[in-house]
Amino acid sequence: MMAASDSSSGNRGGFVFPAPPEYIPEWAEREANSWTGLDEFEILVRAEEITGKRIEITCSLLPESTWGFHIVKGHRAGIFLNRRLPDQWKRFALFHELYHLLEHRKGESFWRRTATPLSSFEHQADLFAWAVALKEWEICWKESSL
Repeated sequence: MMAASDSSSGNRGGFVFPAPPEYIPEWAEREANSWTGLDEFEILVRAEEITGKRIEITCSLLPESTWGFHIVKGHRAGIFLNRRLPDQWKRFALFHELYHLLEHRKGESFWRRTATPLSSFEHQADLFAWAVALKEWEICWKESSL
């Protein structure tokens, strides 16, 4: 679940926005390359091909402490994003939850049975989301500065 972070680079509408990490690992940069710049439909098509699940994205009114979450049931999956988030942060939350769908398919019950803390899985999803977001924001910045 994507939730507000304690370390912030800003606060808007009750949300606490995290500062980018000082370092994006090579694996996150590499994985972000194939997702950067895709529209929502292209993201869904690609994610459905990879997971074999029918995925829906829904923007819902969620508590400010919840940016998003995902649910998987059988051959279907849903990503729920807080509709109050600014658009760029909705996209960040989308990629965070998408990473869980793609890479953490065994879910929370698996995490409880392993020695890996849940925070590690959340950190991985954040790094992936940051890798995509920073690439997209850089592209937007270059395009607006022409």
